[in-house]
Amino acid sequence: MDSTFAATNLTLEQQIGQKLMLDFRYYCEQDSEQKCRTAMTELPTDLADVITKHNIGGVILFAENIQSINQIVKLNNQMQQAAAKASLGAPLFISIDQEGGRVARIPRDVATSFTGNMSIGASYAQHGTQFATQSAQVIADELKAIGVNVNYAPTVDVNMNPDNPVINVRSYGEDPALVSKLGGAQVAGFEGNGVITSLKHFPGHGDTNVDSHTGLPKVMHDKETIWQQDLPPFKDIIKAQNPGMIMTAHIQYPALDDTTFVSKDGKTMIKPATMSRKIITDLLRGELNYQGVVITDALDMAGISHFFEPIEAVVNTFSAGVDIALMPIEIRSPKDLAVLDQLIARLVNEVKKGHLDGDEVAQSAQRILQLKSKFKLTTALDESLAIQKAQLILGDSSHRKVEAELALAAITQVKNEQSTLPLKLANKAKIHIIMPDTRKCMALEQAIAAHADSNSNYQFSCTSLQGFEPNATLKALNNADIIIAGNASPNQSAVEIGGMDDLADDPQFSIAKSEQGAALERLLQHAQRANKKTVFVSLRAPYDIAKFGQYGDAILATYAYNIDIDNNVKVAGPAFTALAKVLVGKAKATGTLPVTVSGINNN
Repeated sequence: MDSTFAATNLTLEQQIGQKLMLDFRYYCEQDSEQKCRTAMTELPTDLADVITKHNIGGVILFAENIQSINQIVKLNNQMQQAAAKASLGAPLFISIDQEGGRVARIPRDVATSFTGNMSIGASYAQHGTQFATQSAQVIADELKAIGVNVNYAPTVDVNMNPDNPVINVRSYGEDPALVSKLGGAQVAGFEGNGVITSLKHFPGHGDTNVDSHTGLPKVMHDKETIWQQDLPPFKDIIKAQNPGMIMTAHIQYPALDDTTFVSKDGKTMIKPATMSRKIITDLLRGELNYQGVVITDALDMAGISHFFEPIEAVVNTFSAGVDIALMPIEIRSPKDLAVLDQLIARLVNEVKKGHLDGDEVAQSAQRILQLKSKFKLTTALDESLAIQKAQLILGDSSHRKVEAELALAAITQVKNEQSTLPLKLANKAKIHIIMPDTRKCMALEQAIAAHADSNSNYQFSCTSLQGFEPNATLKALNNADIIIAGNASPNQSAVEIGGMDDLADDPQFSIAKSEQGAALERLLQHAQRANKKTVFVSLRAPYDIAKFGQYGDAILATYAYNIDIDNNVKVAGPAFTALAKVLVGKAKATGTLPVTVSGINNN
């Protein structure tokens, strides 16, 4: 695309097309009553035609769209070719959620995924912004190599709520100044390396105890708290860097806007930030002077879809001043393409009737095209060369080295009584590992065996908190020389769980998710009564140390438990390798807690 490209001569339909970011996660070429679950891994003619016909501005990729490096380069090229044939010829935003840590869409054995933002926060005291910068540069290199040009990162929510079900370790920590510094370093790392960032989730998702994927959270902060806690990272990064995009939050902020709407089931409710003109236009554009592109969080999330019909939701977001509607309607089969036609016709009509401001829509399209020009996005690609290059870049050994260094720099020693660490175990010592699932047991067992002294022939046993036989477990605890117990809190989501292999042997001993914490506490209490030396490991948000830490002679926090390799023989990930090195004394734990844990660092 020519960098002098301007939106002045665009038709209204072209402007609207640029303002849509579509999701083609699944697509079935035949309509059916069944829910379509066929992953879209090569571009069907239907979808290529949609991109061309409507001058669609962008697409979002999910894990389902990515099978291999060759395949994803080809798919992204097919989509850009479809965009090149459109009347506008503007390249697509091809976007993804590749934050690192918990949220990574490219298979972990293929791309470098890192241990996430809270681990970067834990490394800050010792390493400053080093890992924020380096991790962003690496992820940007790998995304660019496969043809992705927008990353929905960094998350600059300030995690102030221990019960936050959706942000927790996706945040750098609870200090707004720290979040600003590390978020700013990641923006520079991504955008300096050619990938557009999207700060999220404006005006802040850090103090919620509801996940906006499943409901509509409400933040009851007064204005002063909002300006002191939630907004500083956005304000600071906008002022210093004007990042390419900012993503809105599906969250009610009554102190910023208490305007109401009537939901589709007739309830009167406060507008979420995504649809609030006071928050998007007056605050973000006006007071914070943001000049870039504003994009919604996914409009199919329950925080929006429970309360609005899809087309109404898009009209409301555009009316608030948002530039791009992300996932405005579900596109799963040919019948949905007719709904997309209706959406575009309705939006054109809303402008013609004066319900949407035509000048604002034109300015919005202009901002989108300016961002594409600024980053020199293009529809031209030498596919075979791109594939060769991507094969070399993704998961490259220098990238994996930075990933391993961050995982180790983050490990935090919270307690170490009676010189429990490093482990001083005799040959053939019995180590009993308690983990959320069997794969994590295997990962830690293999990592300890790999990094312990060669003459230490340890004997391992494992309890999976997904399911275990009580008598055998108590016997293993009583026989153990050391117990290493790991917990992941809040609960793992379905996508992160280790699998059903834990329950295959004896389903009668399966444990409901909600009861796994209680089961862990009972096992730790038994270990304490039996005078067993115990190490407690917080595998995710370290707030669980307040509950389980009392049972550990030593406490460590890892902030992550990624498993990158899992072929049923070898199970490994950077967080487990780093943890094992600290456990056996091959490395020191130098991380610090980036959040307050009751009873530990809240003096």
